[in-house]
Amino acid sequence: MTSPEPTPGTKPLLGATEIRRLAEEIGVRPTKTLGQNFVIDGNTIRRIVSAAKIEPGEIVLEVGPGLGSLTLGLLDAAARVVAVEIDPVLAAKLPSTVAALRPEKSMNLDVVLADAMRVTELPATPTALVANLPYNVAVPVVLHLLEHFPSLQHGLVMVQDEVADRMVAGPGSKTYGVPSVKGAWYSQMRKAGVIGMNVFWPAPKISSGLVEFIRREPPQTHASREEVFAVIDAAFAQRRKTLRAALAGWAGSPADAERYLRIAGVDPSARGEVIDVTAYARIAEAKNPLVV
Repeated sequence: MTSPEPTPGTKPLLGATEIRRLAEEIGVRPTKTLGQNFVIDGNTIRRIVSAAKIEPGEIVLEVGPGLGSLTLGLLDAAARVVAVEIDPVLAAKLPSTVAALRPEKSMNLDVVLADAMRVTELPATPTALVANLPYNVAVPVVLHLLEHFPSLQHGLVMVQDEVADRMVAGPGSKTYGVPSVKGAWYSQMRKAGVIGMNVFWPAPKISSGLVEFIRREPPQTHASREEVFAVIDAAFAQRRKTLRAALAGWAGSPADAERYLRIAGVDPSARGEVIDVTAYARIAEAKNPLVV
């Protein structure tokens, strides 16, 4: 297998010509349904791997490895890569691509044929998540993985740029919403850069954003994650309404919603977009007080 000439001192990565050749070899055409946009620029891969801050001994979880562009870069930086791929043709091809271009690393790759939204067990315990995520499922995938794999301590995901803005937004921002608050339950998120459209095949119609996260403990609360997330969902289902009105169905009535909000120290006339995840936890607690 041939590959683009690497920059001196670096190992070869997949470029546009090689990506298209591999796809043709196995009869794959990127599909919008699976959100497949393959990275065809080695410098972009190096930028992502560098921004991910992977330690040499780490096990990295990659979702949607596709033809292996990012996988090769991750194998250069990490001790092991667990790649979860939903497409059986791509999953079957990935080991041979790695064996051809990184023969010394081929034993460090685990390919899991699965839907990342449903996976709850992996052959190794990952400490970092690094992925070029399909735009249409990016937020649910990140939240699912953070829930089911507490070993994930940090990561870097590439998502649609406007989704990146929503994931990292703080209270009071126009882009603050469900992804922002639920993400904050698990981690501190920040935007780590923007990736242009021309480094993908096929080129998407919008730029991509890099989102870095570092896991932290959820707010101290006796309310469960499910109880807190139910409040968040209710608040943003009618985000233009005051919390007193938006939470009426969740609470049982507007009066009950106001009572819980006041117990939680939250202004009933405020809207959901101005309070943080700790306030949502207090509201959940107010409805389900700790019985001692």
